[in-house]
Amino acid sequence: MALWDKITGEFIDIIEWTDDSQDTMVYRFERHGNEIKYNAQLTVRESQVAVFVNEGKIADVFQPGMYTLETRNLPILSTLQGWKYGFSSPFKAEVYFLNTKRFTDLKWGTMNPVMLRDAEFGPVRLRAFGTYAIRVKDPAAFIREIAGTDGRFTTDEITEQLRNLIVTSFAGAVAKSGIPVLDLSSNYDKVGQVIRDAIQPEFDAYGLDVTTLLVENVSLPEEVEKALDRRSSMGVVGDLGRYTQFQTAEAIKAAAENPGGAAGIGIGMATAGGLASAMGGAVQQSTAPSAGAAPPPLPGAVAYHVAIDGKQSGPFPAAELQGLARDGRLTRDSLVWSQGMAAWTKAGDVAALAALFADLPPPLPPAA
Repeated sequence: MALWDKITGEFIDIIEWTDDSQDTMVYRFERHGNEIKYNAQLTVRESQVAVFVNEGKIADVFQPGMYTLETRNLPILSTLQGWKYGFSSPFKAEVYFLNTKRFTDLKWGTMNPVMLRDAEFGPVRLRAFGTYAIRVKDPAAFIREIAGTDGRFTTDEITEQLRNLIVTSFAGAVAKSGIPVLDLSSNYDKVGQVIRDAIQPEFDAYGLDVTTLLVENVSLPEEVEKALDRRSSMGVVGDLGRYTQFQTAEAIKAAAENPGGAAGIGIGMATAGGLASAMGGAVQQSTAPSAGAAPPPLPGAVAYHVAIDGKQSGPFPAAELQGLARDGRLTRDSLVWSQGMAAWTKAGDVAALAALFADLPPPLPPAA
């Protein structure tokens, strides 16, 4: 069999690679003893690059096209072999075809939650996953750093390492973006771009280009998501007073429609009565004076009604009563009344108001 391989190798004059797979990145052209005939035809198709390796060193690189292999088409290999005057016999070299198309729909994701600090929630743990696409942009670097002498190198052999690079950069990218956790879902494009920019230098060292990186989902731990759901529910309810009124009205309606006989009617009426009371309290709370209305007197402060020019005025708190006394509109003989008093009484006879007239002269005595 080895003899037949050697004989057929002598007649190989076409070097090409037709790839039916979707995940092969590097393919080594196989032939006996790595011998290539002089004037062999090399065909490099679109989205391919052919790399010639001589004694472990990368020599010539061929872009898409058709080539007749001779001295002038192999300048580096000719220099390494020392062919000063050309050659006509078979020469030895390894030929690697690299697939330069985009390899898409490669998966990445966090195996364990990633810890980071959020401005609103503090320390949080996030999980994330998505897809990315790569292509070979530096064939020589990719062979040196990744593929080596592998005869058929596929994406499965490198995706684990690339996934680790992406996950390592994820937490730093989210922190650098400054996007709050609750706003990440609306900024997946921005987060993906930040991650791509962060990992590209690492991929450059492998001779790869990250053409696309997509973030499909970022999720919080289950208990945090439940807390956010409760918080969202409170936001949907809105005004708790109005919500209570609505719930109470629905309960009264259900109790009234309950066909439970006499006992059921009695229970329904009692329930309805209790709920009506609760609804009344809710209504009273919802119809309470707004913050812009005048507040009632402070607890403990007594206000008095005053008869001025034969008309009831007030009630006046103590501060206003003092002003009325200074203006002469409130005198010792003015009739006043306050809650708890049996009848209208002269202000001078009310002990609580005596201080208002302490600095005022007493009434003139009657004329003789």
